[in-house]
Amino acid sequence: MTTLTVLGALTGAALTGCGGASPAPAPPAAPTPLSQSSSPASAPASAAPEKPPTMAPGPAGRIPVFERRPAGGGTAGRSAEKVVALTFDADMTADQGPRAASGERFDNPELIALLRRLKVPSTVFMTGRWAEEYPAQAKAIGADPLFEVANHSYSHHAFSAPCYGLPVVGKAAMTRDVERAFTAFRKAGVRNVVPYFRFPGGCYDDTALRALAPADVTAVQWDVVSGDAFATDAGAVAEQVLDGVRPGSLVVMHCTRSAAPATEAAVRRIVPELRERGYRFVKVSELMDDGVR
Repeated sequence: MTTLTVLGALTGAALTGCGGASPAPAPPAAPTPLSQSSSPASAPASAAPEKPPTMAPGPAGRIPVFERRPAGGGTAGRSAEKVVALTFDADMTADQGPRAASGERFDNPELIALLRRLKVPSTVFMTGRWAEEYPAQAKAIGADPLFEVANHSYSHHAFSAPCYGLPVVGKAAMTRDVERAFTAFRKAGVRNVVPYFRFPGGCYDDTALRALAPADVTAVQWDVVSGDAFATDAGAVAEQVLDGVRPGSLVVMHCTRSAAPATEAAVRRIVPELRERGYRFVKVSELMDDGVR
């Protein structure tokens, strides 16, 4: 484990745990054969598909968990294709309104603008509270075919404990919290919403996987931790991503200016270097497409 990874784990509590080491995956789930076309990395991404690929529920109705495109298998024959998904968590907890009112910025419009200039298809995991605080930005991100918006809960409270000191959502309230986030997206006018969910802090257990069955979502984790949480050295963040990416990787980063100030600068280096290596950037929906076959 690199020094930056350790730092990311230690500082994760302040960022409420996002981007820490991924917990153990859920039990294997049977695939659902859905497809989605791809587009070149140098061209604008197509609009989100009407039916994004999802994974079938696991045993006893547990929601499935997707972490990366598998290295082998996949009837589409694209498992070894040099594709990578950059994902960005737009974090904001339910009780951070006063901090936003006092001037703290939980958004990062410069990062979104950079992704547009570089034409990088991306998936933004957004909390409902973030969509309420920045409705115009949420709507603009969701209306741009370059992006897709996924659910990161409403409150950004933990779905299992311990989880970086986060308050914990009760089992009976878990589905309601996820649905509340989707409602916040609709109220803000967010389009291109996909039925994917990322656990706050990446923390989950069997109870949470079972409790979220009514939400009908696929949980999305990651295999590459960027370490951008509170990092000030953009070069170190970029190195960690570049060292970790493999064909089919899924990278977790953040779209929160106050808590991840080096992310934009890191992306400026990550994108061209990965393209030089022959990688194509895709949204999670395309990355998952081959993995669920």
